[in-house]
Amino acid sequence: MASRPDTDNFLSLFLNDIPLMDVRAPVEFTKGSFPGAENAPLMNDDERHRVGICYKEKGQDEAIRLGHQLVSGDIKAQRIEAWKRFVASHPEGYLFCFRGGLRSRLTQQWIREAGIDYPLIKGGYKALRRFLIDSLDNLIESSEFRIISGRTGTGKTRVLQHLPNPVDLEGLANHRGSSFGRQVTPQPSQIDFENRLAVAMLKAHHLKGGPIYLEDESRLVGRCAIPDALKNQIAHAPLLIVEQPLEERTRIIREDYVEKMLADYARRDGEAAGWLNFRDYLLGALDRISKRLGGERHNQLRNSMSQALEQQERSGDVHGHDAWIQSLLQDYYDPMYDYQLSQKQGEIFVRGGPDTVIDWARNNTSA
Repeated sequence: MASRPDTDNFLSLFLNDIPLMDVRAPVEFTKGSFPGAENAPLMNDDERHRVGICYKEKGQDEAIRLGHQLVSGDIKAQRIEAWKRFVASHPEGYLFCFRGGLRSRLTQQWIREAGIDYPLIKGGYKALRRFLIDSLDNLIESSEFRIISGRTGTGKTRVLQHLPNPVDLEGLANHRGSSFGRQVTPQPSQIDFENRLAVAMLKAHHLKGGPIYLEDESRLVGRCAIPDALKNQIAHAPLLIVEQPLEERTRIIREDYVEKMLADYARRDGEAAGWLNFRDYLLGALDRISKRLGGERHNQLRNSMSQALEQQERSGDVHGHDAWIQSLLQDYYDPMYDYQLSQKQGEIFVRGGPDTVIDWARNNTSA
């Protein structure tokens, strides 16, 4: 493999989805890393903890000596093999540790001793994270945003995907943004969400250009918090409002939150366990808004949902869900959306069905 230089061209790394080998400990990786990064640690969590204590009590030289004792022999050989597999799969990639210092250079040295030159990222995780924070702040301030709005069930996310320059906040957060929005796979950490958002914004700015389209979201998408500056932009940006008849909205909700969710749970957990977990998900989502619904209305909707689930389990017919879906849309989500829309300060550029909104956006691409 031809030798490549170490890099601090962070923008190129993220725009080109360059594979990244994160040699920090698993606990550090779990708190937050970057899109395309894989964890191949130099030290596991316990080893890192012991070396850290040694560093505080006895200094760097003793900590380095302990690290070499802990990661030696078969353990060292296993770590090197993991790195070699990553390098073989991603010859265009780079490695990094927290600051681009001792751990990444030791990893680089051991890989080199195994016959492979592999470059590192100067400044490591800390420099990459700082670059993304600063980039996101600058892009939020300087970009033009257009907001896809509309009542629940109008298929806003589907419309968003057909627009010229979309950034999908719900996709980045792995959550649909309501009590029912949880997915079968976990959400990213807040740091991971922010990093994903920054990378998506960089791509929207550098690779596509023009106004950036976002879906109208509250401050939290599940547990992921949208930066305050971006939330302020969403509140004031022009609106494209998607409108759909109640029957179509009901179909979309049923498809996304009943049919697709059951399929996802069955795929993850198997048919029997998947059904039970899907049932718990649906009833639990309704229970989480019970106080806002009020006791009587919550009980009515829960009974309707339970009957629909029994019918679905018995016959496979999902249309029994339409009753609670329509009631929840008309009596809960629609009034809440109408009030929120009345508080918006952005100009309404267009309103209509999905095709109307998509056509308008494609014909009005300049900022």
